Amino acid sequence: MAIGYNENMTEDSKQRRGIYLLPNLFTTGAMFGGFYAIIAAMHDKYEAAAIAVFVAMILDGLDGRIARMTNATSAFGAEYDSLSDMVSFGLAPALVMYEWALVGMKDFGWQWGKLGWLAAFFYAVCAALRLARFNTQVGKADKRYFQGLPSPTAAALLMGMVWSMHDLGIEGRALIPAAFALTLIAGALMVSNISYYSFKELDLKHKVPFWVLIAAVLVLMLVTFDTPKVLFMLALVYTASGPVIAVMRRFRRRRRAGGKV
Repeated sequence: MAIGYNENMTEDSKQRRGIYLLPNLFTTGAMFGGFYAIIAAMHDKYEAAAIAVFVAMILDGLDGRIARMTNATSAFGAEYDSLSDMVSFGLAPALVMYEWALVGMKDFGWQWGKLGWLAAFFYAVCAALRLARFNTQVGKADKRYFQGLPSPTAAALLMGMVWSMHDLGIEGRALIPAAFALTLIAGALMVSNISYYSFKELDLKHKVPFWVLIAAVLVLMLVTFDTPKVLFMLALVYTASGPVIAVMRRFRRRRRAGGKV
């Protein structure tokens, strides 16, 4: 009995050693995008850095869908995806924003210089906390909403600013106050309890109203017309939607409570 049990365990362990190649390749590609963004920022190539993070977002959105479509989901893939997200949407945006604008705060004194890299660190640690909280709530939270701003959107907010301002020929050092505030706000929203619509209820396999197709075409045309600015505006609108909806809900509750009284 003992021998048979050991043989079975050996076979099981051999099966567990394998990983699914295709979805993990996309995850690796997303991580590479974040890593490249850091290298590009170190060489003052901020447009390339911002684009690399946006490419990482596309690959990050594909890896999970491909894993589900090919029935290749696994605990390893989920953990690997979180580590990739930390690099691409946590460390990369923080370091790119620091190199682009926040590093200039040291020109006002060493205290301001410390505040610059501390703001970047605050964003990075908030991204880590956001991902850790998300992992612990899988299967428990309402799938229709995210708790806190998703880290890819926070990254899109920062990188959208870098890309659009670079496209306008505006240097980061000219926008230090705005960059500092945006970095802190994005970090704080990631660890907040504000709900954001997840769009996970949208089922692309079934029929949708005709206007949905028209809207998708219009968005695609806008993105093609002026990619950096449109992506930045979309990130801004989605980021603002959470606090706006939260205020509206609170107002409705108070109004109902006042009506009952």
